[in-house]
Amino acid sequence: MAFLDRALVHLLPAVPRPIVRRIADRYIAGEEIDDAVAKVARLNADGKTATIDVLGEEIHNVEEAQEIVDAYHDSLDAIGEHSLDANVSVKPTALGLKLGYDVGRANVETVVRHAAESDNFVRIDMEDSTTTDDTLRMYRELREAGLDNVGVVLQARLRRTLDDIAALADLQPNVRICKGIYLEPESIAFTEFEEIRAHYLRSLEVLVETASYVGIATHDEFLISEGKRIARERYEFQMLLGVRESLGRELVKDGERLRIYVPFGRQWYEYSLRRLQENPRIAGYVATDTVGRLFSRNGS
Repeated sequence: MAFLDRALVHLLPAVPRPIVRRIADRYIAGEEIDDAVAKVARLNADGKTATIDVLGEEIHNVEEAQEIVDAYHDSLDAIGEHSLDANVSVKPTALGLKLGYDVGRANVETVVRHAAESDNFVRIDMEDSTTTDDTLRMYRELREAGLDNVGVVLQARLRRTLDDIAALADLQPNVRICKGIYLEPESIAFTEFEEIRAHYLRSLEVLVETASYVGIATHDEFLISEGKRIARERYEFQMLLGVRESLGRELVKDGERLRIYVPFGRQWYEYSLRRLQENPRIAGYVATDTVGRLFSRNGS
């Protein structure tokens, strides 16, 4: 199966963009903020909250970073204008981290302060391991500057995560805990499925012990079940747009708070290829899911 997943990834650049777009449409709201607004409104109507993410990690200059910042300002304004139950998440590299720490920090702070003015919240996403230290430094500095409307993400795949939780404990942080999609060296990351699961649960337990608010981000039914047992309060579940929707409906039906990650932007194609290239298993999942939907449609 792993060989097939990798083969699918290698074939993707040869697949016509319209076909990739048909696949991506389920997992990405669209290219414009109006697309995201419409998607979030439907999610809210179904009893779900949302996190809006502006696509655009591959920026090369401060002007491109500013365009992403402006898109986040527009997103926060749209959330307020349409009374949506949603917040935003930002990737530090999309806001200029690779152009210099001070550039990324200033841009993230601008978005966080705008959110604070509109009584909203910003999640700083965690990217690959080359950005971990700067991302956590940025989060702490923003909190110490008096900005409490900001959270961060930790990845159970990384061996350092328990130490990072301990280092953040004094802040009683708002943390999204996820497995992590970035394939890192074994020297710094767990690589086996059960190892990652075990570290995820241990990380969740420690976060609960530190009185953190936890976003339990997973589509793994075992982790969801254990998450309910461990967290009990001050938590929510988080899932990706278009992924395991029936499981999401069951969580809402059971009275759980569920937040859906809603990406939008004109870099949808680059985002789709990059996500699949970083973790070929996702390619296999998307292919299987797409084929299943086609058969279901033909049989209806």
